Amino acid sequence: MFSLQVGEPAILIPVALFIIFNLYSLSEFLQIGLSVRAWWNNQRMWRVNAMTAWLFGAFSVVLKLLGLSETVFEITQKEQSTSGGNSDDTVNAGRFTFDESPIFIPATTVMMVNLVALVVGLFGLQSMQAACGGDGPGLGEVICCVMVVLHLWAFFKGLFGKGKYGIPSSILYKSGALALLFVNLSKFNSMG
Repeated sequence: MFSLQVGEPAILIPVALFIIFNLYSLSEFLQIGLSVRAWWNNQRMWRVNAMTAWLFGAFSVVLKLLGLSETVFEITQKEQSTSGGNSDDTVNAGRFTFDESPIFIPATTVMMVNLVALVVGLFGLQSMQAACGGDGPGLGEVICCVMVVLHLWAFFKGLFGKGKYGIPSSILYKSGALALLFVNLSKFNSMG
């Protein structure tokens, strides 16, 4: 199995590519007069878009190619400000709003899996992996999990949010079941 370790010089190649790409895209934002916060929000939305819309788009294309479905374009309702300058609108400006749409399931599931990985890795709960001869989580795994959780921070806040700013319980149950299935399949796969 190919796995780069922190002490190996080859780890510098992906780390350098990651750092150079992010610094370059940040410099582009700064050159056109946008803020670091705008760059960070753009980075987060690209990840959310890739995990949700692209996944459902790929499923839609496969189903169409197999002749099982027709392409349907649905117009979705956008969140609108109810009153100009209301203090509640300015406090919650920029917050994600969630509904019962299945589009939130993939990103919520990915966030839950990474939260479980962080808890298991950081609190030393990987007794199964250690018993099977594994060396536990490496620095790279922890950094990647932290980055995923940071990119999905709006979903993390949605776990504890109320009303339209909270992830509905039906989405949480579905995502929780998928995350539990993934974690158990991963544990089963690592043992065998």
